[in-house]
Amino acid sequence: MSDAPTRPLPAVTREMAPFWDAARRHQLVVQRCEDCGALRFPAREVCSRCLSRRAGWQPVSGRGTVFSVAVMHQANHPAFAAEVPYAVVVVELEEGVRIVSSIVDVPAREIPIGLPVEVVFDDVTPEITLPRFATRAGPSSRPGSPGPP
Repeated sequence: MSDAPTRPLPAVTREMAPFWDAARRHQLVVQRCEDCGALRFPAREVCSRCLSRRAGWQPVSGRGTVFSVAVMHQANHPAFAAEVPYAVVVVELEEGVRIVSSIVDVPAREIPIGLPVEVVFDDVTPEITLPRFATRAGPSSRPGSPGPP
């Protein structure tokens, strides 16, 4: 048995249960207003565009770009101490919504804003699968590579 601290896991709330259920199936979903069609994440009771309370869940592509990066130089939980420095990123999906996550294949200090990424799924426990992101294939998606002409 390991003495390493256990990683904290997200709480599966009633509002976010459909998101976590879809993640376990390796599918990324976001909430969609049934009246105006606006997409939103995380789930909330009222649409910020039209104030409707009617919403469903819609699959999204899982493709996007890094919108922002914060490199953590101090572990905010003992389970992350061995990973310092690590990055917390905000990914803007092609559909326009943003999700907080991590990048699995680029060192924290080398993650550029605008990096094209796609979702990958990390089956942490039988109940929790975390959507994380990896660099999308292609010559302009590698850190340090010049973009399109």
